[in-house]
Amino acid sequence: MIKLRIGIIGVGGIAQGRHIPAFLQLRDICEITSLSDVNIDRAKEIAEKYNIPHIFADYRDLFSEVDAVCICTPNKFHAEITVAAFEAGVHVLCEKPMALSAKECEAMIAAAQKADKVLAIAYHYRFMKEAVAAKKAMDEVGTPLVVRVQALRRRKVPGWGVFTNKNLQGGGSLIDYGCHLLDLALWLMGNPKHIAVSGTMYNRLSKIPNQVNQWGSFDHESFNVDDHVTAYLKFENGASVLFETSWAANIKDDQEHLSISGVDGGLSVFPFELYMTKNGMLLNSEATWIPGEENPGLPQAKNFIDACLGLEELVVKPEEALQVSQIIDQIYENGGTTL
Repeated sequence: MIKLRIGIIGVGGIAQGRHIPAFLQLRDICEITSLSDVNIDRAKEIAEKYNIPHIFADYRDLFSEVDAVCICTPNKFHAEITVAAFEAGVHVLCEKPMALSAKECEAMIAAAQKADKVLAIAYHYRFMKEAVAAKKAMDEVGTPLVVRVQALRRRKVPGWGVFTNKNLQGGGSLIDYGCHLLDLALWLMGNPKHIAVSGTMYNRLSKIPNQVNQWGSFDHESFNVDDHVTAYLKFENGASVLFETSWAANIKDDQEHLSISGVDGGLSVFPFELYMTKNGMLLNSEATWIPGEENPGLPQAKNFIDACLGLEELVVKPEEALQVSQIIDQIYENGGTTL
């Protein structure tokens, strides 16, 4: 069997925590041959740990050793590296968000089409068992009417890496965390065309000194990204989405909520439940067991590899990831200056 040669560009937390372990579990169909990172000492450490033969300081030097790359850099470099990979004839799995802007996303798609190579975006929530179950159940929900999305954390601004660096990341809680639930909602809805986006951004809480924060410390004086965002989305088919995301909400507990109220029924994704009317009754159904992997990184990696080998279609198509970035752009544009 042909094994896909994989290169990892950027070996920080997401590479070590999700992508490298997933590809290593798929040794029968792929092999991690190369790593690249601006921190060459860190790259050497990871290469030694996992017995990966090639290390490069410049990601461009990696392309000759691989068939595909997984891009795990700060958001600012997603588009640049993706386009360079396609020019070198290499498939790409790029971490979310797709890029800093929709314009950059369009350039990535054009480069993929020109090279006739696979472009996948790592919106791994689509591969969660509950999400897969919800997608299968959408026929029972019927046409979606109102979708409610909450991706909320209580006082968990990331105090490590570059998450609060606007230049490198493009934003805060929306582009880092909320994008996952936004992408999942759009996918379950069938990615209808959006026609109106309004939003409000906040960062007042994270600019207060002496913050109580569960995920480490950060500089409140230089904090210039969003820590809380609300939005309202309207779609061509009449559906609407009520959306909220936060790193730093003053709430009782973290909330990951996605519910859909449709013409024929409704559902909740986390936990997966169905809400129906039948035989003159209101019925709630919950799953006592859902098949699938506990780690969504594994089916995500396998889908990418199989798509590169021409065995199946991508679950996350780049045009769908583009729509997520278009909406994020519009929320940031319409939300005004963070408060």
